[in-house]
Amino acid sequence: MKKIYFVILISLLFITACNTNNSDNNSNAEKKSKEKKISKRDYSITDENAYNNLFLDSANLENFIQKKNVPDSLARYMRSFYNTRNYEFAWFSTNGLTEQAYGFWSLKNYEGDTSKSLKALQGRMDDLMSNDSLVVKSSDPSFINTELTLTENFISFTRSNYEKGYVKRKEMERFIPFKKQDPIYLSDSLLNKKHKDEKYFSDVNQSYKNLSIQLKKYTDIQKAGGLPAIPASITKIKKGHSSPDVIALKKYLNATGDLAQADTSASYDDTLVDAVKNFQLRFGLTPNGIISSAVLKEMNVPAIERVKQILINMNRMRWMPQEPDGELLIANIPEFMLHVYDGKNNVFNMKVVVGKDGHNTTIFSDRLSTIVFSPYWNVPESIVKKEIVPSMNEDKDYLEKNNMEITGQRDGLPVVRQKPGDKNSLGKVKFLFPNSFNIYFHDTPAKSLFNSNVRAFSHGCIRLSEPEKLADYLLRDDPKWTPEKINEAMNSGDEKFVSLKTPAPVFITYYTTWVDENGRLNFRNDIYGHDKEIAEKMFTN
Repeated sequence: MKKIYFVILISLLFITACNTNNSDNNSNAEKKSKEKKISKRDYSITDENAYNNLFLDSANLENFIQKKNVPDSLARYMRSFYNTRNYEFAWFSTNGLTEQAYGFWSLKNYEGDTSKSLKALQGRMDDLMSNDSLVVKSSDPSFINTELTLTENFISFTRSNYEKGYVKRKEMERFIPFKKQDPIYLSDSLLNKKHKDEKYFSDVNQSYKNLSIQLKKYTDIQKAGGLPAIPASITKIKKGHSSPDVIALKKYLNATGDLAQADTSASYDDTLVDAVKNFQLRFGLTPNGIISSAVLKEMNVPAIERVKQILINMNRMRWMPQEPDGELLIANIPEFMLHVYDGKNNVFNMKVVVGKDGHNTTIFSDRLSTIVFSPYWNVPESIVKKEIVPSMNEDKDYLEKNNMEITGQRDGLPVVRQKPGDKNSLGKVKFLFPNSFNIYFHDTPAKSLFNSNVRAFSHGCIRLSEPEKLADYLLRDDPKWTPEKINEAMNSGDEKFVSLKTPAPVFITYYTTWVDENGRLNFRNDIYGHDKEIAEKMFTN
């Protein structure tokens, strides 16, 4: 009997041991599975080679996760995100919010996110985005909290808004650059990926895909020795002339695709004139077929700089809507153009004037909700102080001459507004999309400004060359607002507000290179120096 009990006891112990081992094995397997979903910390990222110049303490993240009771799956994504960056800040540098922060916030606004976490961030982001003299310290709890809250929102947004499998964890972690890299190495890594992390960008985001094709083209040009130098003497050669310099020009334009067929003749013929015109169109220059100093300057930008420019703008295109549905207005600052879309259909384009240097037009998105016919112009306090008051001191009739009036006082300054009429700086109509930057679209009496190729003249708002056309389009489904009624309201002299039944999304963007609807690769000047700033952070040389 004792032997039987002994055998049973040994059997039970064996079974228990097996179950314990199985349990331990399962636990270890689960632990390893979770570890696989977390990128290893990249200690090679340092102050010297990091994209941004601020770093978190890993304890900051753990405290945030614990305090906010972040779900386990989201917490793992956040740990993985910061491991990839060696806990480098994603959304701040020492001088404020990064370009990626503006891009993500614009996308969130466009998608109409109404979550509690977004509402809690709204006021904070408005304050940060409208502060031109921000100094960020990595030890400041308010910046730490905003940084981590933005990351929490970014990960949740990406997991919720992109079709499953289109943006995987590792790709999500690369949305925001984290380390200086050689531009050709970075280009090769994007173009020659064997994994499917770029599926979204190749399948859905057509703008990104088109630019990636051009990235390969310019990377290949750079690897082959770059673009030929164009001598300054080419500016003296006109159609019908011949010169050895023309051979270099034709070789250049054939490499860029402006001259379809290779041509080694030295004659400046009609085919070359057309090729030069095509080049000028792509660079926003007057297409006259003549090599001016401006054309020469663009031609002698090295191919490696064009590779960098394309990489920078591909990153910007990550933050555009996947597949826009319905109306979408895109004002591209370096292009000085407004594009009006209905879904993927480009309805029309128009020239615009943007903020001059020092009065930069801000990159953001919102919804155009109100049209104001025959508007008053409530002169901003900064303009009253710097321009109106000195002019009033020099000329006692200044206000009357400019159809202005004082409506009160604030902080020792007069409150000034300009009445509706032909002299009004806002012209005869303005378009409001409420924002903390006080930026909107409007008409202007200064129509001659639209004749310039470079149109950066305003104090930050965006002036439209054809405002009546935009008003007609936005009110096209409202029977009360026929084109005749719109024209009448614009010229009535009586201010009238009209709310749109369906507000139209507006994106203010900063693309210095893109592929247009005709398949042409466009380049524009970096008027605010944003490309220069990003290049210094993004590339090793």
